[in-house]
Amino acid sequence: MATEGHPYKNATEFIECGSFCRGRPSVAAPSSTFYANGEYQLTDSPKTNDGRHHVQSMLMRESLLDKDVQKSTETPVYRMLPEAHVIKIGGRSVMDAGRAVVYPVVEALAHVLKTKKLIIGTGGGVRSRHVFSIGIDLGLPTGVLAQLALADSLGNAHILGSLLSPYGVVAIPPEILGHLLPLFITSAPGVICNGDPPYSIWEHPPAIGRIPPHRTDAGSFLLAECFGCKSLTLVKDVDGLYDRDPRTHSEASFIREIDTAELRQRHLETLPFDRVLLDLLDNARLLQSFQIVNGRHPDRIVAALEGEKVGTIVYANQKSLR
Repeated sequence: MATEGHPYKNATEFIECGSFCRGRPSVAAPSSTFYANGEYQLTDSPKTNDGRHHVQSMLMRESLLDKDVQKSTETPVYRMLPEAHVIKIGGRSVMDAGRAVVYPVVEALAHVLKTKKLIIGTGGGVRSRHVFSIGIDLGLPTGVLAQLALADSLGNAHILGSLLSPYGVVAIPPEILGHLLPLFITSAPGVICNGDPPYSIWEHPPAIGRIPPHRTDAGSFLLAECFGCKSLTLVKDVDGLYDRDPRTHSEASFIREIDTAELRQRHLETLPFDRVLLDLLDNARLLQSFQIVNGRHPDRIVAALEGEKVGTIVYANQKSLR
Protein backbone atom coordinates (compact mmCIF):
# COMPACT_ATOMS: atom_id res chain seq x y z
CA MET A 1 0.00 0.00 0.00
CA ALA A 2 1.22 3.50 -0.78
CA THR A 3 1.71 5.77 2.20
CA GLU A 4 1.85 9.11 0.39
CA GLY A 5 -0.78 11.05 -1.55
CA HIS A 6 -4.03 9.28 -2.28
CA PRO A 7 -4.33 6.23 0.00
CA TYR A 8 -5.14 3.91 -2.90
CA LYS A 9 -2.69 5.34 -5.45
CA ASN A 10 -0.39 2.65 -6.88
CA ALA A 11 -2.04 0.17 -4.52
CA THR A 12 -3.31 -3.31 -5.23
CA GLU A 13 -6.56 -2.41 -3.50
CA PHE A 14 -8.96 0.06 -5.04
CA ILE A 15 -12.61 0.99 -4.98
CA GLU A 16 -14.92 -0.21 -7.71
CA CYS A 17 -18.61 0.71 -7.79
CA GLY A 18 -18.72 1.46 -4.10
CA SER A 19 -17.24 -1.89 -3.02
CA PHE A 20 -13.73 -2.88 -2.00
CA CYS A 21 -12.04 -5.19 -4.50
CA ARG A 22 -8.62 -6.82 -4.14
CA GLY A 23 -6.23 -6.82 -7.07
CA ARG A 24 -7.14 -6.34 -10.70
CA PRO A 25 -10.77 -7.33 -11.39
CA SER A 26 -11.31 -10.44 -13.48
CA VAL A 27 -14.20 -8.85 -15.40
CA ALA A 28 -14.15 -5.95 -17.78
CA ALA A 29 -14.35 -2.53 -16.17
CA PRO A 30 -17.68 -0.69 -16.51
CA SER A 31 -18.08 1.90 -19.23
CA SER A 32 -17.58 4.75 -16.76
CA THR A 33 -14.09 3.51 -15.89
CA PHE A 34 -10.82 2.89 -17.68
CA TYR A 35 -7.21 2.00 -16.93
CA ALA A 36 -4.46 4.54 -17.54
CA ASN A 37 -0.82 4.01 -16.63
CA GLY A 38 -1.81 1.07 -14.48
CA GLU A 39 -4.25 3.13 -12.43
CA TYR A 40 -8.00 2.75 -12.17
CA GLN A 41 -9.69 5.97 -13.35
CA LEU A 42 -13.30 7.13 -12.95
CA THR A 43 -14.27 9.15 -16.01
CA ASP A 44 -17.26 10.74 -14.27
CA SER A 45 -15.30 11.64 -11.12
CA PRO A 46 -12.72 14.34 -11.89
CA LYS A 47 -9.61 14.34 -9.76
CA THR A 48 -8.48 17.23 -7.62
CA ASN A 49 -4.87 18.35 -7.54
CA ASP A 50 -4.15 16.10 -4.58
CA GLY A 51 -5.53 13.02 -6.30
CA ARG A 52 -8.91 12.83 -4.62
CA HIS A 53 -12.06 12.01 -6.59
CA HIS A 54 -15.26 14.03 -6.46
CA VAL A 55 -18.42 11.98 -5.89
CA GLN A 56 -20.98 12.78 -8.56
CA SER A 57 -24.53 13.24 -7.23
CA MET A 58 -27.57 15.05 -8.59
CA LEU A 59 -28.08 16.67 -5.18
CA MET A 60 -24.44 17.35 -4.33
CA ARG A 61 -24.38 21.01 -5.36
CA GLU A 62 -28.08 21.79 -4.95
CA SER A 63 -30.12 23.26 -2.14
CA LEU A 64 -32.56 20.68 -0.83
CA LEU A 65 -35.02 23.53 -0.27
CA ASP A 66 -35.23 24.34 -3.98
CA LYS A 67 -38.64 23.35 -5.37
CA ASP A 68 -37.27 22.24 -8.73
CA VAL A 69 -34.75 20.02 -6.98
CA GLN A 70 -37.51 18.55 -4.84
CA LYS A 71 -39.60 17.81 -7.94
CA SER A 72 -36.64 16.08 -9.56
CA THR A 73 -36.66 13.48 -6.77
CA GLU A 74 -40.12 12.19 -7.77
CA THR A 75 -39.11 8.71 -8.84
CA PRO A 76 -40.85 5.32 -8.46
CA VAL A 77 -40.77 3.98 -4.89
CA TYR A 78 -39.84 0.34 -4.26
CA ARG A 79 -42.34 -1.79 -2.33
CA MET A 80 -40.44 -3.76 0.30
CA LEU A 81 -43.34 -5.87 1.64
CA PRO A 82 -45.99 -5.78 -1.11
CA GLU A 83 -47.89 -8.87 0.09
CA ALA A 84 -48.19 -7.88 3.75
CA HIS A 85 -51.33 -6.32 5.21
CA VAL A 86 -51.23 -3.78 8.04
CA ILE A 87 -54.10 -3.90 10.51
CA LYS A 88 -54.47 -1.58 13.47
CA ILE A 89 -56.46 -2.87 16.45
CA GLY A 90 -58.01 -0.05 18.45
CA GLY A 91 -57.07 0.24 22.10
CA ARG A 92 -60.24 1.79 23.49
CA SER A 93 -62.55 0.24 20.89
CA VAL A 94 -61.25 -3.33 21.13
CA MET A 95 -58.58 -4.00 23.75
CA ASP A 96 -60.28 -2.13 26.62
CA ALA A 97 -63.52 -4.03 25.97
CA GLY A 98 -62.05 -7.22 27.40
CA ARG A 99 -62.57 -10.90 26.65
CA ALA A 100 -66.00 -10.59 25.05
CA VAL A 101 -64.60 -8.44 22.22
CA VAL A 102 -60.90 -9.35 22.14
CA TYR A 103 -61.25 -13.14 21.90
CA PRO A 104 -63.47 -13.07 18.76
CA VAL A 105 -61.01 -10.61 17.17
CA VAL A 106 -58.15 -13.00 17.96
CA GLU A 107 -60.07 -15.84 16.30
CA ALA A 108 -60.67 -13.72 13.20
CA LEU A 109 -56.98 -12.78 12.97
CA ALA A 110 -55.99 -16.42 13.46
CA HIS A 111 -58.18 -17.36 10.50
CA VAL A 112 -56.59 -14.72 8.28
CA LEU A 113 -53.07 -15.69 9.35
CA LYS A 114 -53.52 -19.05 7.62
CA THR A 115 -53.29 -17.39 4.22
CA LYS A 116 -51.98 -13.86 4.69
CA LYS A 117 -49.05 -12.01 6.21
CA LEU A 118 -50.20 -9.55 8.85
CA ILE A 119 -48.46 -6.63 10.52
CA ILE A 120 -50.61 -5.81 13.53
CA GLY A 121 -50.42 -2.47 15.33
CA THR A 122 -52.19 -1.66 18.59
CA GLY A 123 -53.57 1.47 20.19
CA GLY A 124 -53.07 2.61 23.76
CA GLY A 125 -56.74 2.95 24.68
CA VAL A 126 -57.98 4.42 27.92
CA ARG A 127 -54.53 4.31 29.52
CA SER A 128 -53.16 6.77 26.95
CA ARG A 129 -56.12 9.06 27.47
CA HIS A 130 -55.52 9.01 31.22
CA VAL A 131 -51.84 9.82 30.74
CA PHE A 132 -52.76 12.65 28.37
CA SER A 133 -55.17 14.05 30.97
CA ILE A 134 -52.53 14.04 33.70
CA GLY A 135 -49.82 15.43 31.43
CA ILE A 136 -52.01 18.24 30.10
CA ASP A 137 -53.05 19.18 33.62
CA LEU A 138 -49.37 19.36 34.60
CA GLY A 139 -48.50 21.48 31.56
CA LEU A 140 -46.35 18.89 29.81
CA PRO A 141 -45.53 19.61 26.14
CA THR A 142 -46.86 17.55 23.25
CA GLY A 143 -43.56 15.75 22.73
CA VAL A 144 -43.55 14.42 26.28
CA LEU A 145 -47.16 13.25 25.90
CA ALA A 146 -46.18 11.38 22.74
CA GLN A 147 -43.30 9.70 24.55
CA LEU A 148 -45.54 8.61 27.42
CA ALA A 149 -48.16 7.15 25.06
CA LEU A 150 -45.64 4.71 23.58
CA ALA A 151 -45.72 2.57 26.70
CA ASP A 152 -49.50 2.14 26.63
CA SER A 153 -49.77 0.93 23.05
CA LEU A 154 -46.76 -1.32 23.61
CA GLY A 155 -48.54 -2.88 26.59
CA ASN A 156 -51.54 -3.72 24.43
CA ALA A 157 -49.21 -5.15 21.80
CA HIS A 158 -47.78 -7.54 24.41
CA ILE A 159 -51.29 -8.55 25.51
CA LEU A 160 -52.58 -9.20 22.00
CA GLY A 161 -49.28 -10.80 20.99
CA SER A 162 -49.59 -13.28 23.86
CA LEU A 163 -53.06 -14.29 22.69
CA LEU A 164 -51.82 -14.69 19.11
CA SER A 165 -48.63 -16.55 20.02
CA PRO A 166 -50.17 -20.01 19.36
CA TYR A 167 -50.60 -18.91 15.75
CA GLY A 168 -46.95 -17.94 15.26
CA VAL A 169 -47.26 -14.18 15.67
CA VAL A 170 -44.01 -12.56 16.79
CA ALA A 171 -43.88 -9.38 18.90
CA ILE A 172 -41.18 -6.92 17.78
CA PRO A 173 -39.83 -4.25 20.14
CA PRO A 174 -40.06 -0.76 18.62
CA GLU A 175 -36.30 -0.17 18.70
CA ILE A 176 -35.65 -2.99 16.20
CA LEU A 177 -38.90 -2.92 14.23
CA GLY A 178 -37.53 -1.07 11.20
CA HIS A 179 -34.50 -3.34 10.89
CA LEU A 180 -35.99 -6.78 11.52
CA LEU A 181 -39.57 -6.48 10.26
CA PRO A 182 -38.77 -7.97 6.81
CA LEU A 183 -36.99 -10.92 8.44
CA PHE A 184 -39.80 -11.69 10.88
CA ILE A 185 -42.64 -11.21 8.40
CA THR A 186 -40.88 -13.59 6.03
CA SER A 187 -40.29 -16.18 8.75
CA ALA A 188 -43.60 -15.89 10.62
CA PRO A 189 -47.23 -15.52 9.51
CA GLY A 190 -47.54 -12.25 11.38
CA VAL A 191 -45.86 -9.72 13.64
CA ILE A 192 -47.27 -7.34 16.22
CA CYS A 193 -46.01 -3.98 17.42
CA ASN A 194 -47.23 -0.81 19.07
CA GLY A 195 -48.94 1.44 16.57
CA ASP A 196 -47.43 4.72 17.76
CA PRO A 197 -44.82 6.30 15.48
CA PRO A 198 -41.61 7.01 17.43
CA TYR A 199 -41.77 10.79 17.15
CA SER A 200 -41.41 10.99 20.94
CA ILE A 201 -40.21 14.47 21.97
CA TRP A 202 -39.98 15.43 18.27
CA GLU A 203 -43.75 15.13 17.81
CA HIS A 204 -45.22 17.97 15.75
CA PRO A 205 -47.12 20.59 17.72
CA PRO A 206 -50.84 20.37 16.86
CA ALA A 207 -52.75 23.37 15.54
CA ILE A 208 -55.25 23.08 18.39
CA GLY A 209 -54.55 21.87 21.92
CA ARG A 210 -51.65 19.66 22.92
CA ILE A 211 -52.75 16.08 22.09
CA PRO A 212 -50.12 14.45 19.82
CA PRO A 213 -51.46 14.48 16.23
CA HIS A 214 -49.54 11.36 15.15
CA ARG A 215 -51.04 8.56 17.19
CA THR A 216 -51.50 4.87 16.46
CA ASP A 217 -53.65 5.26 13.32
CA ALA A 218 -50.99 7.53 11.83
CA GLY A 219 -48.18 5.22 12.93
CA SER A 220 -49.83 2.21 11.30
CA PHE A 221 -50.36 4.23 8.12
CA LEU A 222 -46.73 5.35 7.98
CA LEU A 223 -45.56 1.78 8.49
CA ALA A 224 -47.76 0.52 5.64
CA GLU A 225 -46.62 3.36 3.38
CA CYS A 226 -42.91 2.93 4.11
CA PHE A 227 -42.89 -0.81 3.46
CA GLY A 228 -45.31 -0.61 0.53
CA CYS A 229 -47.83 -2.97 2.10
CA LYS A 230 -50.91 -4.20 0.31
CA SER A 231 -53.56 -2.62 2.52
CA LEU A 232 -54.29 -0.79 5.76
CA THR A 233 -57.32 -1.66 7.88
CA LEU A 234 -58.32 0.30 10.98
CA VAL A 235 -60.39 -1.77 13.41
CA LYS A 236 -62.73 0.43 15.49
CA ASP A 237 -66.02 0.04 17.38
CA VAL A 238 -68.12 1.79 14.73
CA ASP A 239 -69.17 0.54 11.29
CA GLY A 240 -67.13 3.24 9.59
CA LEU A 241 -67.44 6.95 8.93
CA TYR A 242 -70.64 8.93 9.57
CA ASP A 243 -71.59 12.53 8.87
CA ARG A 244 -72.13 12.90 12.62
CA ASP A 245 -71.18 10.91 15.68
CA PRO A 246 -73.56 7.90 15.62
CA ARG A 247 -73.25 7.54 19.39
CA THR A 248 -74.97 10.86 20.01
CA HIS A 249 -76.96 11.24 16.77
CA SER A 250 -79.19 8.29 15.92
CA GLU A 251 -80.04 9.85 12.55
CA ALA A 252 -76.37 10.03 11.46
CA SER A 253 -75.80 8.96 7.84
CA PHE A 254 -73.24 6.31 6.99
CA ILE A 255 -70.54 7.16 4.44
CA ARG A 256 -69.39 4.10 2.54
CA GLU A 257 -66.71 5.75 0.35
CA ILE A 258 -65.16 9.19 0.33
CA ASP A 259 -61.96 10.91 -0.70
CA THR A 260 -59.89 13.31 1.36
CA ALA A 261 -60.98 16.38 -0.61
CA GLU A 262 -64.68 15.81 0.04
CA LEU A 263 -63.98 14.84 3.62
CA ARG A 264 -62.23 18.15 4.22
CA GLN A 265 -65.10 20.05 2.59
CA ARG A 266 -67.60 18.50 4.97
CA HIS A 267 -65.81 19.84 8.05
CA LEU A 268 -66.98 16.94 10.21
CA GLU A 269 -66.74 17.68 13.92
CA THR A 270 -65.30 14.26 14.74
CA LEU A 271 -63.54 11.46 12.89
CA PRO A 272 -62.96 7.83 13.95
CA PHE A 273 -59.28 8.08 12.99
CA ASP A 274 -56.36 10.48 13.42
CA ARG A 275 -57.19 13.58 11.38
CA VAL A 276 -53.58 13.86 10.20
CA LEU A 277 -54.25 10.77 8.05
CA LEU A 278 -55.90 13.05 5.49
CA ASP A 279 -52.59 14.81 4.83
CA LEU A 280 -50.55 11.62 5.03
CA LEU A 281 -52.82 9.88 2.53
CA ASP A 282 -52.62 12.72 0.02
CA ASN A 283 -48.83 12.81 0.26
CA ALA A 284 -48.33 9.04 0.16
CA ARG A 285 -46.61 7.44 -2.83
CA LEU A 286 -47.74 3.84 -2.36
CA LEU A 287 -50.82 3.66 -0.13
CA GLN A 288 -53.85 5.23 -1.78
CA SER A 289 -56.65 4.23 0.61
CA PHE A 290 -57.53 2.65 3.93
CA GLN A 291 -60.64 0.99 5.31
CA ILE A 292 -62.37 1.44 8.66
CA VAL A 293 -64.26 -1.61 9.97
CA ASN A 294 -66.15 -2.53 13.13
CA GLY A 295 -64.21 -4.92 15.34
CA ARG A 296 -67.39 -5.82 17.19
CA HIS A 297 -68.20 -7.81 14.03
CA PRO A 298 -65.03 -9.91 13.59
CA ASP A 299 -66.24 -11.40 10.32
CA ARG A 300 -65.81 -7.95 8.78
CA ILE A 301 -62.12 -8.00 9.66
CA VAL A 302 -61.73 -11.20 7.65
CA ALA A 303 -63.76 -9.78 4.76
CA ALA A 304 -61.79 -6.52 4.69
CA LEU A 305 -58.49 -8.37 4.51
CA GLU A 306 -59.94 -10.40 1.65
CA GLY A 307 -60.46 -7.14 -0.24
CA GLU A 308 -64.18 -6.69 0.41
CA LYS A 309 -65.79 -3.33 1.15
CA VAL A 310 -67.39 -3.89 4.54
CA GLY A 311 -66.81 -0.52 6.22
CA THR A 312 -65.79 2.92 5.01
CA ILE A 313 -62.98 3.33 2.49
CA VAL A 314 -61.17 6.64 2.50
CA TYR A 315 -59.30 7.43 -0.73
CA ALA A 316 -56.58 9.91 -1.48
CA ASN A 317 -57.64 13.09 -3.26
CA GLN A 318 -57.64 12.13 -6.94
CA LYS A 319 -56.02 15.42 -7.88
CA SER A 320 -53.09 14.66 -5.61
CA LEU A 321 -52.36 11.23 -7.11
CA ARG A 322 -49.04 11.12 -8.91
